[in-house]
Order: sequence, then structure tokens, then C-alpha cells
Amino acid sequence: MQHLPYIPGLKPADPGPLSRFLPALEDGVISAWLSQLDRPSAWLLDPFGFSPRLVLEGARSGYRVLVTANNPVTRFLLETFANPPPESEFIAALADLGALKKGDERLENHLQSLYFTTCENCQQQIQAHTFLWRKGEDAPYARIYDCKHCDDTGERIVTEEDIERTKKIAETDVLHRSRAFERVVSLNDEDRIFVEEAVIHYLPRPLYVLTTIINRLNGMNISAERKRALTALILVACDAGNTLWAHPAERPRPKQFSTPNYFREHNVWMMLERGLSLWTGTGSTVPYEAWPKKIPESGGICIYEGRLKDLADEVKREIPIAAVIGSVPRPNQAFWTLSALWAGWLWGQEAVEPYKNALRRRRYDWGWNATALHGTFNHLNKLLVDGVPMFGLIAEPEPAFMTSVLTAAQTAGFKLESVALQTEDDPAQVTWKSAQKTKAGNVDVETVRKAMREHLSARGEPAEYLHIHCAGLIACETANALKQPEHEFDEALRKTQSLFESALKAGREFVHYSTGENVETGMWGLDTGITRPPTQSESLSDRVEAAIVTFLQKQNEAVYLEIETDLYPRFPGLLTPSKGLIYAVLNSYANKDGARWKLREEDHALARRADMKNIFESLETMGKRLNYQSQINDVELTWKENNTTVKKFHVLASAMVKRALENADEQTVIIIPGGRAALVAYKQEHDPSLKERLKKHPVVKYRLLRSLLEIQILSREIFEKQISSDPVEASTRQMMMF
Repeated sequence: MQHLPYIPGLKPADPGPLSRFLPALEDGVISAWLSQLDRPSAWLLDPFGFSPRLVLEGARSGYRVLVTANNPVTRFLLETFANPPPESEFIAALADLGALKKGDERLENHLQSLYFTTCENCQQQIQAHTFLWRKGEDAPYARIYDCKHCDDTGERIVTEEDIERTKKIAETDVLHRSRAFERVVSLNDEDRIFVEEAVIHYLPRPLYVLTTIINRLNGMNISAERKRALTALILVACDAGNTLWAHPAERPRPKQFSTPNYFREHNVWMMLERGLSLWTGTGSTVPYEAWPKKIPESGGICIYEGRLKDLADEVKREIPIAAVIGSVPRPNQAFWTLSALWAGWLWGQEAVEPYKNALRRRRYDWGWNATALHGTFNHLNKLLVDGVPMFGLIAEPEPAFMTSVLTAAQTAGFKLESVALQTEDDPAQVTWKSAQKTKAGNVDVETVRKAMREHLSARGEPAEYLHIHCAGLIACETANALKQPEHEFDEALRKTQSLFESALKAGREFVHYSTGENVETGMWGLDTGITRPPTQSESLSDRVEAAIVTFLQKQNEAVYLEIETDLYPRFPGLLTPSKGLIYAVLNSYANKDGARWKLREEDHALARRADMKNIFESLETMGKRLNYQSQINDVELTWKENNTTVKKFHVLASAMVKRALENADEQTVIIIPGGRAALVAYKQEHDPSLKERLKKHPVVKYRLLRSLLEIQILSREIFEKQISSDPVEASTRQMMMF
């Protein structure tokens, strides 16, 4: 299997509405992959319909994209992003809503008054933008506001008036809650109990605001375009109004449908207003139609409102699919349940009917996920000719998710081409090709162990379990052994995990850097005392450092995306360096001017060589003052006394301390520029083996040596004390006290 490089992208300036539930993808990744395909106007297929942003990018790249969108909410997002109403329509829609009457007052004023509170500083009546709650209590314990009268801002304890207002609203909760149920299911519907369980995650005040607004929506005499704009704003409010907003934001991407112990209640009207900025400026318009209407050859989106299995035969007859793209969905009880609820609120009971299963299901385990994905992959492979490429993005790629996806794809006949993996916080990029199903094979523990060992050897340093796990998955996939025909998916996934645990625990060559027994915790490395020296003696982090510096030496300056574009092909597949490491290297060597990184003057090759020469001279001078003889050999200077080595100084211009440790003994001191200290600190925190080895050797910065040279009366005792008190974490000048 070839290892393709990770394709870099750009983080969106604004992730947009409902972003906490949608896959966090970078812009430009799909278009870059499609540029390799080089078949504009061809048909693409997204069988998942999980990421509107991904589909839009494919269409804007000049392709025709057929997407299955069973979820009514993601379908609405896609349609609205493809053809957003003008900003003026959003503004007018909100103004029209606010101008409606609630008794004798404007609806806007009435709903805003529900969030009134008193400024603790100036005693003026203002709106709170957030109330803070403890799970299970009947009133908030704090509020957050920004007072425009006196500029007092922040979190404050609630007042008695705040509590009374909250409880008064709750007195009419039964009526409004009943209205919320009826928009989703009828009174005698057997699914009503599931809707009731879902609506529990809305407090009385936001539920009152939402039902009041939604009830007015259908009766408003406004244009279809303006109604569409208002619906988009209300969808943002529906998400803002539930109790799945942890405080502090410990779970920014909720997956389980459960209220946190501490959560935020947003001011729903304010969130309606915030929706204006979320929806406007979403990019150029893209043509779209509902299947089977035609879209132009210049590119566009064709949306099928259903599941792939219902479409497969028609697609095979009508459309030649050139490639498949998609963000593979992971189980998300919270979003899928809320999607069914919001669909009923916004579009009525008919919109919920095809998606009712989301209301009923309470447990989504990885076995279920693999089974569901297999169904999609299976229908997909049937409608494709052999050899069609598929590019899948797997957001939040934890080990179980990766196992689920690769197992589902393999058993459906897809042949794995490449896995490019950065960290568990970055989407994995997986490439397959459609193919004929083949007979399941077998794989033994030694084959898996060999794959894991080879990956660690190629890294030259410990790795997170996710990377070890993926190395094992690739070995199993190569042998077509991720699932046996007689096993259900949940059993197959358990057997794979058990195999990997056996490979790691039974293999004495692996070292587990963790305080826990779970194989997924901590990091894994090779025991160099047992294992043969790795083919790659330099660590991945050192090689990445050298590559970035070399690139900046040649280019003088570059934007971050250019650096990634040059770097990733050098370290493909599972060796993709993390953004954290890249930024650590850049901060060590370069200055940022706007969007461009430029190598610091002192880190140009000539300047550093001169600097190193100066350090050698300083060490030699200092040695004379301490009555030592100095001997220079390449990058190492040795102090001797009576022909006996007292100290060895390994002088570096880089942070590649592992290189210095290869031939280090108990007398070795490592000398680095001060600008490398933070990078060395980063490396040792992400490499426990390096951290342990560095405990035996002082790491001293150039500036400390220069400071020692300035001391008039320098003794051996002072020297020893100072070099042992210069931690690599320090970023300020070492204080010298005598």
C-alpha cells in the first residue's frame, strides 16, 4: 500500500451554523484532491451528506456533485449555503419578526424582557446574554452580562428578581411544552415518549421563546425568500436554546444527548441576532436541484432526499460516477435526535417521518456504526465500476472509529489505498478504490506486531496509540482480515482490538509510557535494548525541524500553507507531523510578519556558524580560567585535567538533541541557542524516552555561557551550579546570583 501525503487546508474564518455538530474540516482539502483527479464537470458522489462545506467545495471546483441527504437539517444547511438569501433579507426577516405584536408590545421587546437583569454595578436594567445553571436545579445560579451603561462585564451571582422571573416563566411551561411535542408527533403517536425525552433538554424560558417564534413563523405574510432566511435564523436559535452547552466549554462537540452538570442558558433573541453573522458571507452561489432534475456541466449540486440504497440502481443507469468524496459520519446521538426535533418544529410532522429512527434509538455503539457504514459502502460499491477512487475524511479519528470505518469499507469490497493521519484532533484522510469483494483472510499476532514495530522504527521516537493502532489496521486490511464472514461487526471489532492488545503486551520490544494499564493511554515506543537499532536513527521531530529550516533557508519567507505543502510529501501517511510540532519549529527559528514566516537573521546558516564558533571560543577561554585543557572535535569540545575527561560540550545550532545523546556519556553537556529552548521542551514533552534521557545531561543555553564568561571570579563550583540550573523551559534570561 502506498502512503500518500496529507493534504493541507485552511481553517474556515467562521465555522458557521451548527458547527459544533458538523465535522471540523479545513477548506481547500477536497479541491486539492480533485485537482489530482483533473476531471472537471465529471460527476462526484457524496453518499453520506454529512458535511455541506465539503459538497460545496466540490461543486465550486467545477464538478457535479450528487449527494444523499437523509437528515432534513443537513439538507437545509446545504441548500441554504448553496444559495443563501441576501443579507438584506436576513435583516428584514428579523425586523419583521420583531415587529409582530405580543399583546400591546412588540414581540422583540417582550422576548428581550424575559432576560432582563440588574447590573450589579450601576443598578440599571439590562439584558443578560447568558444564565448559568446546575443540572437538576429549578433556577440559575449566575448570569453573564455586558452593561452598556457602566461597562461592567462578566459573571455575577443571580438576584432574587432573576430567580422569580425564571420561576414565573416555568408556571406556563406545560402548555408550551405540549405545543413543542405536537409539532413533531401527533398526540397518540407511539413515538411521543421519545419526543418528550428530547424536549426535556430545553428549559422553560428558551422553550417558550422558541415555540412563540415558531408559532408565528407560519402565519407571517412574507415572501418565500424571507421566510427561508428567518427559518435559517430560527435554526440557530433552536441549537442555542438547549442545555447541551457545558460551562465551561469542556465538551464543545457534544455527542451524547445528556445535560452537563454545569451548563449555559443563552439569550435566545440575542442568538437570533448572532445568526445574521453566521449565515451571511457564506461564499458564492452554487446551482442546486433536487434529484432527478439536471444541473449544469459547469458544476453544481444534485440533492437526493433519501438513502443511498434507494438511489443506487438509478445512479448506475443514469450517472457515470468519476469519484466519491465524503466525510464519514460518526455516531452522534445528540445531533441526530435534535435534528428530528428541529425538523418537526420548523417543517412539521411530515419532515420528521423519514428520520424518526433518530428519535427512537438511544444507543449508538461502534458495532452499530460499522454495520450502518457497511450498508452504505455496500450499496456504494454496487453502483460503481471497479477502480473508482474514493476520498474519505474521518473527523475525530479515535481508534475505534478508524476500526469501524476500515472494517465496513473492506467487507463491502473497497480496497484501501492510503491512510494519512496527523493527530486525533485532525481529520484522517483515507483513500480507497472500488473493487470486487475478495475472500476474507487471516492475520496472526506477529504480523500485527511487525507492522507496529516498523512504524515506530520509521518514526524514530514514541507515538500515540492512535498511530500504532492504524499501523495494525493497515496490516489487517492488507491481509483482508478485519472481519470473518461468520462474525457480526461488534464481534469483529472486539477481536481486532484484542489482537492489537496482545501484539503490544506480549511483545517485549514495546515500551508503554503510561501510568494506566489501558493500551490506548499514553505513548508507545521501542525498547532499544531488545529491538535492533531502527533503520531511521533520527527522530521524526528532528527530521521535521531540519526540513522546515531548510525550506525557510531557500525561500526566505513563506505562509504556513506553503510550509505544509512542502513538508507533508516528505513525511507521508502515518508520519504526518502535527501542527503543534510545525508551529514549535517555526516559533523557534522564524518571525511572523502578517501571514508570512521569515527566518530570523541570527538563524541563517552563516550567522549560526559564527555563533557556534564564538561559543567554542568562550568554552575554551572558560576552560583556561578553570585550569582545564580544551580539545575541539567537530561539534564537541572536551575539557581535560591530567589527560582525564572532565566535561564534554556538544554544541548545537538546532534543537536536535537526540543527535547529541547518541554518543553522550556522563560528562556530556548539551549547548543550544536560547531560541531552541522552547522547542527542546516541546520535544521532550512529546517524547517520554527523550525526556528521561535528558535528565542525565544538562542542557545549557548560549546566553548562560556568555554570562558565565563575564564573571570576574569564576570557580568550578559556580560553573557546576549554574549549568545545572538552566532548564530548557525557561524563556527569560537566567538570573545570576552569587
